[in-house]
Formats: sequence, structure tokens, C-alpha cells
Amino acid sequence: MPAHTVPQLLSRFPLLHDLIALREIQWFNPAATSLAEGLPWVGLTHHDVEDAEARLQRFAPWIAQAFPETAASGGIIESPCLAIPAMQTALEAHYGHPLPGQLWLKKDSHLPVSGSIKARGGIYEVLFHAEKLAIDAGLLRLTDDYRQLADAPFRQFFSQHRIAVGSTGNLGLSIGIASARLGFQVSVHMSADARAWKKALLRAHGVTVVEYADDYSVAVEQGRREAEQDPRCFFIDDENSRNLFLGYAVAGQRLKRQFADAGRKVDAEHPLFVYLPCGVGGGPGGVAFGLKLAFGDAAHCIFAEPTHSPCMLLGVHTGLHDGIAVQDLGIDNQTAADGLAVGRASGFVGRAMERLIDGYYTLSDDTLFTLLGMLNQQENIALEPSALAGMAGPWRWDNAYRSRFSEQAQRNATHLVWATGGGMVPAEEMAHYLARSR
Repeated sequence: MPAHTVPQLLSRFPLLHDLIALREIQWFNPAATSLAEGLPWVGLTHHDVEDAEARLQRFAPWIAQAFPETAASGGIIESPCLAIPAMQTALEAHYGHPLPGQLWLKKDSHLPVSGSIKARGGIYEVLFHAEKLAIDAGLLRLTDDYRQLADAPFRQFFSQHRIAVGSTGNLGLSIGIASARLGFQVSVHMSADARAWKKALLRAHGVTVVEYADDYSVAVEQGRREAEQDPRCFFIDDENSRNLFLGYAVAGQRLKRQFADAGRKVDAEHPLFVYLPCGVGGGPGGVAFGLKLAFGDAAHCIFAEPTHSPCMLLGVHTGLHDGIAVQDLGIDNQTAADGLAVGRASGFVGRAMERLIDGYYTLSDDTLFTLLGMLNQQENIALEPSALAGMAGPWRWDNAYRSRFSEQAQRNATHLVWATGGGMVPAEEMAHYLARSR
């Protein structure tokens, strides 16, 4: 973006002064609207999400066999959802005022296979690609038992194909592990902020890890360039992939069943507020889409970003989407929340979902670590820093947003923090996180 346009943006959007100063801010989108009005902008429907769920059901027997930790769930990769009353009490004391409603946690941090929300979209996109290749080659029919994908002829077939992806860590883990288990050659292009243990784990699964001294956008661009040079290489594009998006969206109906089983009501008088950590936007955008389809206008989604990497807030607030990066404003994109260290948001997600996301807020690394320590102490749950971004959300409403809901609706509300990663963090690494939190 030309440097001369920055003063013009600062004049038009005074909130950018606070972004540049790295202040913790919140912005509730005046353009947010109903599902009926916002849905046409997405370009996808509930039929697309149902198709994704059906594909995951077809693969479930193979998943249960390939990843024994999913056998108990029949090969369905899903996470628990639970109330966290001790954390709610601690946060009420920390922020100095009570929270009407009840605080819950969605533990995508502990999804099987790769221990993060990326086990939804990343693995789904790998399966989508594998199925298409096998069907096009005449090796597979939709009515077949997909357990045969573990047999030598399929592994030999997939070994002739390559998959590439750019990642800050967790997406690379999910795609690398699933692709390698099917037999693909797979390379993960990792940005400078990716954790060493994630790189080591990928290499242990036979994945080629390519390291960069630059940030996420450079890793993605290099991965894309590699794929363009090889017709048998499929590049998984976290910035623009509709299949990744749909893999995440499946979470909506599954959460609806979990709440029904728990007797937790969601409707206009019992609203659901969901707080989603946001990096490039594919994961939270897809989940938010699924939640809106599942619960309609009773679901309200709010994105959380680090003060040093507020790319989605910046893109939506200015209307420039992927036409602007935080670095254009002199923001360094340096954060301990490695999964959220993204300077330029997905243009696809920003444009598709801007009318269906209620608001955005930012928080500092110090806040993330404070929340990390509190959750561990109060609920004995260990998450990586980026996964705590949603935890502050219920206390970040402004008065204008609060006035949209009756006091009764607020008392009946469910506040769901979407925990995005941490289930596979090594004990030594987690000890460092907890030490910093103190």
C-alpha cells in the first residue's frame, strides 16, 4: 500500500491511531446484519456444509483406523465443550464486575490428531483432495469402505502426489500429519514464529519442513510458488480456501448437538456469544459461518486478535481487507501468540463474513499470559497463548453493544470461549508459558 495513503486512512479512521499505539481496543461492526441478509455474501450454503459433514462420515472408518485416539468417537474428530465456573468467578474478580450468563469453553485445543482447531479445516481439505484424486483415478467409489485407503495400492498412488502449505504452526501440523498418514509427499513452509517443537513433530511424521526468517505471508507465498512448479503438487491456501472454511463450518451443527445434550438452550431469549481467536481468518470465519447456520441470529460471533497483529480488524474496519497489512501502519506483527501472528487477513473471509461478525477486539501478550495462568490455576486446563484470546471477550463489550440485548437475554446468555490450540504442547514448553504468566 502506498505510504502516502496512510495519513488519509488515519484521517478517515481515527481508531487506527489506537491500533498503531498497540492499545487494547474493541470495535463493534455497525454493518453487522441478520443471517438472511448476510448469507448471500458468503457464496456458500448449508448444503455445502452438509456435503462436508457427509464426506467426513465417509472417511470416519479410515480415520478411526489411522488414528486410534479417534476410535472411541468412531473416527469423528471432535472436542468437548464444558462450563468453566471457577474461571468465570476469577475473571469477574479480575475485571471488577460480574458476567450475566454462563462462561463455557470449547476445547478445540484438545482435538485429536493435531491438538488444535486446525484439525477441523486442515484435515478436511486433505481428505477432500485425496478423495477426488482416488475417484478420478477410478480407485474409489463413494459407496466403498474407506478403510481400504490404508492399503498399499492407495498409499502407492498417493505417494506420487505432493501437498504443500504455508503455516505459523498448527495448520501445518494438521495437514502434515494427515497427508503423511495417507502416503502423500508433504512439505510445510513455516514462518519464523513457528515453534521448534511443532517443526520437530512434523519431521518425526516424515514431513519436509521448510523454514523462513520471515513471517506467515512469506511462507505462504513460497509454498504457493513451489506448488506452481509441480503439476502433481496441491497447495492448500489458508487465505482463500473454501474447503478449509467448510471443514471448520461443520463445527456448528456438532456444537448444537452438544448443547442439546447438555440441556443448554440457544434462541433469541437465550443468546450465544462466541469469542474466536483470529489469525488469517479461515478458522474463526468458518466456525462462525457454521454457528450462524446452526443457531441463526441467536449466535453472535466476536473475533479476538493480538495488539501486534490486528489484521482482520484492520481489513474489515477500513474496508480494504487483504489490500492492507498491519506492517503498512508500522505495526510489527510480533506476538507470542504464534498462531495469530498474521499481518494480512484473508480477503475471502473478510468479505464473506464481515456482515455476520458482531465485533473485534485486541489484547496484549501480557493479557494472554495472565489469562493462561488463571485458566490453568482455576480449571487445570493448559492452553497455548493464542488460545486464550477469546477469554477476555465477555468483558470487552462497550455500552452500545450491551444495549442491543435486554437484561433478561444477558442473564440467559451463554458465553463460549473457543480454545484453539495447546493440547499437544510439550510439558517443558508449557512450563515456560506458566512461568511467564506468573
